[in-house]
Amino acid sequence: MKVTDLMTHDVRACTIHDSLNAAARIMWDHDCGCAPVVDEHGKLAGIVTDRDICMAAYTQGLPLDAIPVERVMSPRVISCARGDELDTAHRLMRTHEIHRLPVTDSRGRLVGILSLSDVVNHSCGDSAAPSDAVEIAATISAIRRRRKPAALAASVSSNGDVAPARESTKAPKKAPARRKKPSAQG
Repeated sequence: MKVTDLMTHDVRACTIHDSLNAAARIMWDHDCGCAPVVDEHGKLAGIVTDRDICMAAYTQGLPLDAIPVERVMSPRVISCARGDELDTAHRLMRTHEIHRLPVTDSRGRLVGILSLSDVVNHSCGDSAAPSDAVEIAATISAIRRRRKPAALAASVSSNGDVAPARESTKAPKKAPARRKKPSAQG
């Protein structure tokens, strides 16, 4: 099966010059968690997620319409071609620990997006092979293992400034034990 068979063809994108408010509007209107970002020629330039928008609003303390997409988008985007095999898409999602793959044409222009949920929904159908379930389980497992390297982690001070996190030599504190709520049945 090819990527084009499962991808969303009518994908909405924002431009590098749009505000985060415009990107958030796309996500709200189309019930999605990211928006591909294109340049003035329609070429894929990046991707912005709902999390990127939340973190920018929190760390920058500005209204979303004052923050350009280009400032917070991820310019390193893993994509695939519409003619790629679904196995290729699985491998890319697993290797790069991502949920969504923008789909581009031979000129690098955005033509669609393939999400992990598209793949899962297909694999739950009547024609799904058992090997599809194994592939999807491996992909989901790889994505769930995703961790930020300590050097890239950031902490936010009480005044809102973002500072690089420091590696600690101390053992992490153990979370306090939760108390069980009394049963409603008594």
